[in-house]
Formats: sequence, C-alpha cells, structure tokens
Amino acid sequence: MLPKLKILMVSTEYPPMHGGVGRYTENLVKSLLLRGLEVDVVSDSHGAGRYHGLSPYKRKNLNSNVLTALIKKIMPDIVHVQHEHGLYYYNQNPIYPLQSYTGLDDFYERCNVPIVTTFHTSMYFKQWMQLVNVSKKKKDLLNLKTYYKLWRQFINYHKFHSINRHIMAKSSCGIVFSNYLRQLIPDTTVVYHGSEPFCQTVISKAEARNKLRLPQNGRLALAQGFFTNTKGWDMIKKIQMPKNWKLVINFSKNFYNKENIEIKLPEKNIINLNKDYLTEEELSLLLFAVDALFLPYKVSSGSGTMFDGLGHGKPFIASDLGFFREFSNMNLGIVSKRDPKSFERVFMELDQNYQKFELHAKEFGRKILWDNIARQHIQIYTNLAEKAKISMGVTHFHSEDSLYNKITAPKPIHKDINNKLSP
Repeated sequence: MLPKLKILMVSTEYPPMHGGVGRYTENLVKSLLLRGLEVDVVSDSHGAGRYHGLSPYKRKNLNSNVLTALIKKIMPDIVHVQHEHGLYYYNQNPIYPLQSYTGLDDFYERCNVPIVTTFHTSMYFKQWMQLVNVSKKKKDLLNLKTYYKLWRQFINYHKFHSINRHIMAKSSCGIVFSNYLRQLIPDTTVVYHGSEPFCQTVISKAEARNKLRLPQNGRLALAQGFFTNTKGWDMIKKIQMPKNWKLVINFSKNFYNKENIEIKLPEKNIINLNKDYLTEEELSLLLFAVDALFLPYKVSSGSGTMFDGLGHGKPFIASDLGFFREFSNMNLGIVSKRDPKSFERVFMELDQNYQKFELHAKEFGRKILWDNIARQHIQIYTNLAEKAKISMGVTHFHSEDSLYNKITAPKPIHKDINNKLSP
C-alpha cells in the first residue's frame, strides 16, 4: 500500500491574487486535501500559499532557485507545476530566439522529483500574433515600438512551442484541458478543468437574478473576465443583441498587463455590473442568473470561463477557435465567425434549441465536479509513485519517506482519463 503522498503545488498566481490559473489551483488543492493528500502550495508573495518567493517578473534563475531549495527542504514525492510562460517570467529575445527562456527552465533540468505539469497555454500562429495589442490608429501603426513588438512575437513563435516540448520531455506527466491542446503539446493527458456551484448549492435562476437585481424576463448572456484585448471586449461595443436577449458584462483589470482599451458601451441591451473581480460565491451566483456564456475571444487556450459556465449547466457562444470547437462538437455550445452579425444569428439559434444545449451542459457538468477532477489527479500521482517505488526496488516504505533524489522520473503517461471515473 502506498504512503500518503506529499505534493508540492507550484503556481506563482494564487488567491487572493486575481487570475484564472490561481483560482483553478486553489480549487484543485482544496479537492486534493479533502481526498487526504498532503499538499503544500508555493506562490508569489501576494498569494496565500504556505510558501512564497516565486515571481513573474525579471530575474532569470530566481524561480528555479526558489523551487530547488524548497524541494530539498520539504522533500515532496511529486511536484505539480501549473505552467503558463508569463507566470514565471518569460524573456523573449528579439534577435536570437534560441536564447529566449522562462524562469523555470533551470528547475526542469535540475529537479529529480517526478514533475507533473499542467499546461495552461498553447496556440497556433494566428492566435500567437494576436497576443500583441496593435492599435488601428495611424500614428500607432507607424510607431517603431509597434513594429518591435510584432517582430519579437513573430520570431519567437517556434521557441514558444519548443519550450513547451522541452518542459513536457522533462515532466513525468503533462496535463492539458482538451484534445485540442493535446494536439499542440503531444504525449499529454487530458483532464478537464473542474467547476461546480459554490458550496455545491443550487440556486434558482429567479432567486439569483433577484439578488443581483437583474431582469427576470428574457434570456441573459454573460461576458466575464479580464479586460484584455485577447478576451474580445472590442466585440461588446459592436454587437446588437437579438430580441429576447440581453448581455450582462463584468470585467476586471489584468493583474499583470496594462492595456489601453477604450469601450463605449451601447445603451441598449447591455447591463454592466461594475463589480470588478468576483469571489467564488459571487461568480457562482452570477452563473446561476444567466442563460449562457458569451466568449468572443481572439485567443483561447484552456478557457476556465467556459468550464465555469458548464459546471453550472450553462451552454456557451464563442468564437470559432479550435478549443471552443471541440466542446461545441459535444453540443455544449455554439461557435461562430467572429463578427457581430454572425454572433447575433448564433444567439437566435441557441434560443431556438436551448433545452438541448442546456441538457448536454448539465450532463457534462457532472463530469467536471472537483472531486472527480481530484480523483483523476490522484490516479496520476499514484501511478508515478508506484513506478518510482518499483524503480527503487522498494516493497515497503513509510509516509515520511520521500522519493527525492532516489529515482529517475518515469516516462510520461499517455492517455485520456476523463471518462474513466464516474461521480
């Protein structure tokens, strides 16, 4: 029988910091703790993890040194990294892309503990270039700074993917949120993003709308998230919601990046909550109040907002990007060309077939309860620990024993385990 595993969870971003990766990590940690695992979190100084010292800002080996020292101190059995390039500092060399690096590169080379890596970001070329916010104003288009940003982004595209491949090669297991992402990062395992109502309490739509002072009649779509160029807020000022629909919006400032986005909202059929970043309870209440999620993104990787909606039984309308298309093919939502008229037609289509999409969303929501997601992670951790135990030639060891510096990381697990466990 395996000992109680000790997990070191790594995420620069962690509540009370704002951000989807931090929210995901906190919910996963809570679920693992309820399942009896010993989990310690290392985060930025703003996060409420037990350990601190990580930083998304410029210091080449800071994060690698912090993690290496911490592993020697607490001796975990598994290290689980929530990986998004910018969370650990991402240096993009504008001349020699081979010299671009992240703040965790050295750690992946040094670490002797099995590493599980959850990849939160990967994308194709068009989305990669759209990460650069380019103003259409003539004076900005002629700005040398704009050309510099575009060039640096262009020349580093292949390096971005090579970093992911390298990290996957150094990991014992890689986790992604969809088959779309698995195509971009081969040999990874698909485990969906978890989501469920706050305290697992179901609130009626009428009650939720009453608490939020939203109209009781008609359908409501929600656009919610960081106020960034890639989240598609430019579309909000252009779209005219069709009859029977209103758009509820709520946005907050990005914790890391400052973008100059100006949106003059149309007065008709747009409800701005002006609530900034929402707590888990507030977000859950809002999701009960609406009928659908509106995701007019320019870029998507693993959209936690989509999963948030599905966890509350709400279908989505999204830009026709590969990630969203995968879930649209499961009848969980509808994708559309990214222009106002196309989105308006899709809202009407969803209205006419709402019960079908809602039924599929509710069924999918049962699959992504956090306890199910935790059990899938525990299966991965246990498989790695068993392989490590066999490689050590050990038949019995106690819970205080650690695998640190005693093993070579086993080969990655290649399978999709989302449908292996029932609620």
